[in-house]
Amino acid sequence: MLRRPLLLALPLAALGCTSAPQTRGSARGEPASAGEAIQSDTNRMATLAMRDNLSSLMLLADKLYRRNPAEWRRAGQPGREAALDSLAAAIRMAQPPASLMGRRDIAAMALSLQPDFAGDRVAAFVYATADMLITAHGGKTSFNLLDGLEPQLLHNAARNVEAAAWLLATRRNTAGQPLLLADEINAQERNLSFEREFGKIIGRLDLLAAYLTEKLRRAAIGYVQSLLGGQFFQFLPVR
Repeated sequence: MLRRPLLLALPLAALGCTSAPQTRGSARGEPASAGEAIQSDTNRMATLAMRDNLSSLMLLADKLYRRNPAEWRRAGQPGREAALDSLAAAIRMAQPPASLMGRRDIAAMALSLQPDFAGDRVAAFVYATADMLITAHGGKTSFNLLDGLEPQLLHNAARNVEAAAWLLATRRNTAGQPLLLADEINAQERNLSFEREFGKIIGRLDLLAAYLTEKLRRAAIGYVQSLLGGQFFQFLPVR
């Protein structure tokens, strides 16, 4: 009779689980820098979350340009890569596209999702969303000990991203077409990569907001734990 370990191994072998696991990337940090000396753990978490949220927005811009090449052509760009470089520089230097007519954060998001918007909708939408996120973080993308973040504003930012993703998926332009081609489900294809990337941004914002709401309480608990530890967990002499 087969022993239990062998019985357990057979289904795994049938599923191909005995082969070496494939590499699917790795956890990503940042190179060490002098600025870390004036960052708390919370500052570092917020900085890395902002980095990843802006990266997610640029990935969404790339995906949207691939499915909607007319947008970068409408802006007079020579190609998709040039349009992405221009968008990244605009976010970095806080210089909104002319099509947004000077609007910022949620006002710019609303304009970029209007059915009759005539400019490069990808650049306008992604820039406006990035500006909204940065505004919710006090106008910064990197944080130190002197910075404070308001959890409610981060929560609001997450809800704004949810609303924007829903409008992008459901609203139609004046010709009755989707504002931008994004996720698609049909008989031949099931592409939900846009929804997943929006979900990552929302998840990071909500996690940071929840963490910040508990920070003061956890600090008090940590203080009590340190007092108890000092009293009950001291090493005793053995000779």
